[in-house]
Order: sequence, then C-alpha cells, then structure tokens
Amino acid sequence: QVQLVESGGGLVQPGGSLRLSCAASRNIFSINVMGWYRQAPGKERELVARITSVGGTNYADSVKGRFTISRDNAKNTVYLQMNSLKPEDTAVYYCNAVLRTLNVYWGQGTQVTVSS
Repeated sequence: QVQLVESGGGLVQPGGSLRLSCAASRNIFSINVMGWYRQAPGKERELVARITSVGGTNYADSVKGRFTISRDNAKNTVYLQMNSLKPEDTAVYYCNAVLRTLNVYWGQGTQVTVSS
C-alpha cells in the first residue's frame, strides 16, 4: 500500500504560479507511474501529467508548456509546477500512484482556484 498526501494548493490570480507536492509513504522508485489528475465542478476527472519511475513524462494538451511534473526519489515526493495559470485550471488536483502490481492509489486532493 501507499498513502499520498498533496499540498500546495490555494488561490492565485490568472498568470500566477503554484507548486503542488505529493508526498508518498513509501519509496517512489518502486512505484511504476505517478501522476496528477484534476476534477472541476460538473466535469470528469482528467489526467494533467504523469511521470514514470525512469523519468518519462506526458502531459495533457491543455497544460503543455505551462506545467512541469518532476520527482525527487530521495524525498519520496512528486511535484507539479504550474505556471501561467488560467481560470480554467481551477479544480481539485489529485495525486495518483500506480504500483508495479497495477494497484492504484489516490490522495485526498488539493483545491486550486485561479481567479482575480
């Protein structure tokens, strides 16, 4: 099993930046893929970005060039750096982990609100 705890959400003005953190309760090197998803009110949860155990990444088209996912294996933490934020980025952001056993785990979510 793995517990995931997100932090770093909040209120930011359009064009601003935030960095989300996801701290895992186990060595993330043993986790196959970690990712960030988001869910806006009335919408389905969608993939934002994910990173593999060897550092491969992919992003949703809507965030390419603005968001960067990274991982620090020594700290068992995955980050999502969000720049040039837009109101449509407003959502609850969830951390996700897929183990090599294909078991899937989710964090509790952190709210990101982009508004002037």
